Amino acid sequence: MKEISMDRVNQTRENMLDVVKSATLTHEQKVANMANLADSLLEVLDLPEGLDELLNAPIDRQCICDLGEGHAPLRPRYIVPDYAKFMREGSKFLRLDPPTDLYEALNHLLIFYKNVPSVTNYPVYVGALDHLLDPFMKDVDDATCLKLTKMFLLHMDRTILDSFSHGNIGPDCTKAGRIILQATAELQDAVPNLTMKYDEDITPDDFAILGIETALKSAKPSFANHKMFKSELGEDYVIASCYNGLKYGGGSYTLCRLILGNIAKRAKNIEDFKENVLPYVLDIQARYMDERIRFEVEESGFFENNFLAKEGFISRDKFTAMYGLVGLADAVNILLEKEGRTGLRFGHSKEADDLGVEIMEIINDFNNNHYNKYCEATGGHFLLHAQVGLASDQNVTPGTRIPIGEEPEELIDHLKVLSRFHKYFPSGTGDIFPIDMTVHKNHEYLLDIIKGAFRDDLRYLSFYASDSDVIRITGYLVKKSEIEKLERGENVMLDTTALGMGAKHNGHILERKVR
Repeated sequence: MKEISMDRVNQTRENMLDVVKSATLTHEQKVANMANLADSLLEVLDLPEGLDELLNAPIDRQCICDLGEGHAPLRPRYIVPDYAKFMREGSKFLRLDPPTDLYEALNHLLIFYKNVPSVTNYPVYVGALDHLLDPFMKDVDDATCLKLTKMFLLHMDRTILDSFSHGNIGPDCTKAGRIILQATAELQDAVPNLTMKYDEDITPDDFAILGIETALKSAKPSFANHKMFKSELGEDYVIASCYNGLKYGGGSYTLCRLILGNIAKRAKNIEDFKENVLPYVLDIQARYMDERIRFEVEESGFFENNFLAKEGFISRDKFTAMYGLVGLADAVNILLEKEGRTGLRFGHSKEADDLGVEIMEIINDFNNNHYNKYCEATGGHFLLHAQVGLASDQNVTPGTRIPIGEEPEELIDHLKVLSRFHKYFPSGTGDIFPIDMTVHKNHEYLLDIIKGAFRDDLRYLSFYASDSDVIRITGYLVKKSEIEKLERGENVMLDTTALGMGAKHNGHILERKVR
């Protein structure tokens, strides 16, 4: 293990004391923060030369970000258990037999969730809830199903204190799916996040419209292009965390992100960026991720010792890793300014958008030629991921989105730009549209948008009413009323409320163009 400088030790001690004295953090949040700070003092990885200046630079020059995973990864970042196997067989470790009715099914799942780790310490995937629960609802009256489902979802919101926790429904319509949507609309809570897998050849229009009605009340579900995800990841894919496409029974070892705008600042011009600067950073991030994965698989002992792996709820060969990026728009705009083409902006100029495509092709080609032996789930390659940002980000545009405040006037023009980029990201990308409910009272209008967008290879779309309390920040949900409480210095339950407050102040998410 590498020796840690005393300056760093002392800084960590000061940070720990700040956590202990915090007036706004709950007890659970303090415990999680203390654990992360302690982990920051462990340096057990053999890091690539050149990483330090890219990873530990000031925020306006940082080019690689490890997204708070720490220096001694003790478990994969995202874990996607096979909940269907649990419902069929129960668990020896948890001393649970298979559930026999709806009461036991809901209780079993809540117990299981408490034992699924992740980078947030909460489960980032809670299952295909409609498929898991529908068999137990067949002989139960609708009123009882609704009451129990609301209690189940309420329990999750109050105990899974992070809205990166994500459930799926669809693409087919089930009684459980309808009950879950009704309960979600009535509760209007931030947890769990929810995605409807949508396929116009499978999903009935009335079920999709019920999903739209629910989203406009509670900012969920979002809508995933089922045909697209299935063609890339197979039928056994899930949407987890914010909007991450991953393999069922597996997950992602790690997620690191390129900050493309800051990488562009290092380049002399577009040619230098494409030929020298970007390839250099791509290689270092990939080798950093390789080392993180090697430690998790070969040294951490997670896959040998955790009951999820021992009982077959996860399988190591179903894991991959996510090669993330933010700030494509920022990079394009900076590079064009360096060339003296100041009138061209990403999302408003074919030349600018074409440069964005060129950059994505370089990144995609690099990823397709980089091999990691432990990413068997995806052919030995990472999955590209359009990362949504951090609360501390300033002047950083999520993924490949058009910057807030610069959205095209017409929604169709906005979608046409996005359709050029969603194809690169099997492990997730998405775009968010606040909807003016005084104008769009016809929900079939939004369904037509989803159908047309998915035919044009958009991957993932989210909507919420412009006057809704629950809003989608980037890939996660927060209540505006909870942000206001935190701004007043009051305690709030969800960790992600602080992220939402940061995104409000630094990312201007409340200023999105209302459609």
